[in-house]
Amino acid sequence: MKRRLLGLMIVAPLALGACGTAPSSAPPPASQATVAAEAVAEIKAGDEHNETDVMFLQMLVFHQKQGLEMTSTAMKRAKNPELKTLAQAIQVTEKDELAMMQSWLSGWGADTEVDKAPSLHADHGGLPGTGAAEIKALTTVKAASFDTAFLNLFLAHQHQAMEMSKIETAGGKNEETKKFADRVKQSRQGEIQQMLKLMNG
Repeated sequence: MKRRLLGLMIVAPLALGACGTAPSSAPPPASQATVAAEAVAEIKAGDEHNETDVMFLQMLVFHQKQGLEMTSTAMKRAKNPELKTLAQAIQVTEKDELAMMQSWLSGWGADTEVDKAPSLHADHGGLPGTGAAEIKALTTVKAASFDTAFLNLFLAHQHQAMEMSKIETAGGKNEETKKFADRVKQSRQGEIQQMLKLMNG
């Protein structure tokens, strides 16, 4: 039951199929997502893990902190109410995921912050993330241009999460982390489909 609730929580904010072929609809109220998200805290990763598991979680922690900053700005500045609702749903999901990942890393005795040394990320194209200047620009871009600027930036940002998830599913050892990576890949694909719909009006 716990895993079933988790899967619903990850996908439900966008009401989309994993491949983006189902009809889309508005995300559910944040209260619904919050109730379902409570299941995440109960998921335990276990002790067995490798360096890929640790690196994936550390990179995604860094990535999601950036995402939370961007969606927080969208909740304040977006003109399209559907975009505001989407940003709120992403906040609920990613805050809970963030707490879970930090708990798993701490349980393994690993740092919850990623080492940003370029040499450590050279074999997978560098540390995935969005530039600090680009994130800050969302707070100053003209109001009339905000929705488009946010969608363009966040589309690329969530695509990075999908790419990180592929690294984990291919090389990770911890089963719960690999399952989580697969859920991240599916949910971000759903978010991307939703954002493309908003961009195309």
